[in-house]
Amino acid sequence: MFKKILIANRGEIACRIIRTARSLGIGTVAVYSEADAGARHVRLADEAVLIGPAPARQSYLHAEKILAAAKRTGAEAIHPGYGFLSENEAFAEACAAANITFVGPPAAAIRAMGSKSAAKDLMGKAGVQLVPGYHGADNDPALLQNEADRIGYPVLIKASAGGGGKGMRRVDRREDFAEALGSCRREAKNAFGDDHVLIEKYVLKPRHIEIQVFADGMGNCIHLFERDCSVQRRYQKVLEEAPAPGMTAERRADMGAAAVRAAKAVAYVGAGTVEFIVNQDGSFYFMEMNTRLQVEHPVTEMITGLDLVEWQLRIAAGEPLPLRQEEVQLQGHAIEARIYAEDPDCGFLPSIGTIRHLDLPGQGPRVRIDSAVDAGDAISPHYDPMIAKLIVHGADRAEALKTMAGALSGVHIVGLSANIDFLHRLIETPSFATADLDTGLIEREHDRLFCARKIPFEAWCLVAMNELLTQLPGRPVSPWQQPDGWRLNGRTARRIPLASDGETVTITAVSTRHGWRLADAASPKRTVQAQGRVERKGEAAILDIRLDERRHTATVVEAGDQRHVFLAGRTFVLERLPDLQRTADTHSGGGGLRAPMPGAVIALLAEPGRSLKAGEPLLVIEAMKMEHTIVAPANGRLAGFHYAVGDQVLAGAELVDFQAAE
Repeated sequence: MFKKILIANRGEIACRIIRTARSLGIGTVAVYSEADAGARHVRLADEAVLIGPAPARQSYLHAEKILAAAKRTGAEAIHPGYGFLSENEAFAEACAAANITFVGPPAAAIRAMGSKSAAKDLMGKAGVQLVPGYHGADNDPALLQNEADRIGYPVLIKASAGGGGKGMRRVDRREDFAEALGSCRREAKNAFGDDHVLIEKYVLKPRHIEIQVFADGMGNCIHLFERDCSVQRRYQKVLEEAPAPGMTAERRADMGAAAVRAAKAVAYVGAGTVEFIVNQDGSFYFMEMNTRLQVEHPVTEMITGLDLVEWQLRIAAGEPLPLRQEEVQLQGHAIEARIYAEDPDCGFLPSIGTIRHLDLPGQGPRVRIDSAVDAGDAISPHYDPMIAKLIVHGADRAEALKTMAGALSGVHIVGLSANIDFLHRLIETPSFATADLDTGLIEREHDRLFCARKIPFEAWCLVAMNELLTQLPGRPVSPWQQPDGWRLNGRTARRIPLASDGETVTITAVSTRHGWRLADAASPKRTVQAQGRVERKGEAAILDIRLDERRHTATVVEAGDQRHVFLAGRTFVLERLPDLQRTADTHSGGGGLRAPMPGAVIALLAEPGRSLKAGEPLLVIEAMKMEHTIVAPANGRLAGFHYAVGDQVLAGAELVDFQAAE
């Protein structure tokens, strides 16, 4: 086994590798960018080396700096985690040339599977069924258009060197092909340095099922069952589970055998994932092979009881596979939810900022948290905005779903937008609850997932009780210090004005013998009798309140004038207004012409001076490796752009001079 290993990655996967290596007695070296100087993986490692500025291309993707750090610290091996350099054949070759073990497959296997086009040809020869499509080397736009017409719409344009959902576009009409091709190529060039694409028939209502494979250097290869990764947005996974619902033993064996054939066809070594598109009738087609560990590997660990990172390290050190195929056991059901700093209601735009408060559920046999961030850490535009992975296990899928719902209720995040409420709604949709799965589930359930949700009266009352019960610290020593509205000749009502998204509610509170009588000042019929207590836990207030005959347990976190209420798995953000003040909705209906987040202008799509229709694209901003198109908010005229291609823009920056038609 190795004496020392360098981890060429960041975030939760770097932390995970460090912990597993330490359990095997292996010394660890972390690398970090200037943006990650205080990151958890830096603190966990035995040693840490600064490798460059925040942008990944100048740090985590800079192979020479990482190899230099390995040599300087005496690391015998480099584990690339996933992403960054994990599927970079040149880096694998450079490690070999430097006599440093690359914890991953041989460079030849990465090369064979790195080009989706070449991989398709190779898999066809290996007897693995393929989706109809065009995988040729000629990428002339006219030829690609003709091939798409031949295949028949809808088609999927995919970056040949792509992964992670980047460089992919579905096209439903011939008229939209050219624009989608241009956008796909730009995104692929920016993310992978290669704008070559392939075209495939888009399978309607497909499931995305992948097989985890492992191979050693002695020619042995097995699979560790399947994962269903059908629930996606923008071709990026949101929920993953294992085993796949509805999978028969016969089909599992067929898909597992196909995945093993695929791995053996490239003399694979280490951990890999063979991904398939699966029809509702159970027929399946090879999609691609990821020559690395996947983000969702914990669900496989939960149902097998295995440590896949330990397997990677043992195989890289020359050991054989720890188990034979028949020795791998499947137990129970596991689900993983990816917790992101993003706003699902605004097109899943990443949220940038500092995490002011973070509370995650406790871990145990049924709940696992993989995270590398703490309260006070910043989510920057330079890296993936993942906050944590929440993985749960149950005896069956129903139990796992119940555990997931409870665990999500224990995730409290303040300081930026997060997708917790969206994940709650997602697991409660009839489609997911009944395992009616396909990659279009989120779009299919759009009305349920994105409908406006009114803040319940209970949430307003709980914030009011928080204000009433936490105004004065300690025990009052005289009636004049009681914050209960007591007066010498009677009692008076306290007024607590609150607002959220343009809605203003003033709660009137009158002290009674058994607590408070709370009422909506604008609707006195909305009245409850309230009593209870509050307990401080750091920045959070834990409320145990009875409203009439119903007991509520909630958490309220104050952030300036904002009150973040975590109640029954939902999050509400209310603002405490100054006393005696009523505010009107001051939100103006902007034209959508400000930058939604920091990024770089990568394309100008309209000509200044011309008339435009509502919805026509104006320009494209790239942020966090994804493209965001800014469109005309109404019919009008584009007077000019404020930025050129290549310019960096800040969140909220005015991008264009647009004159709406009268």
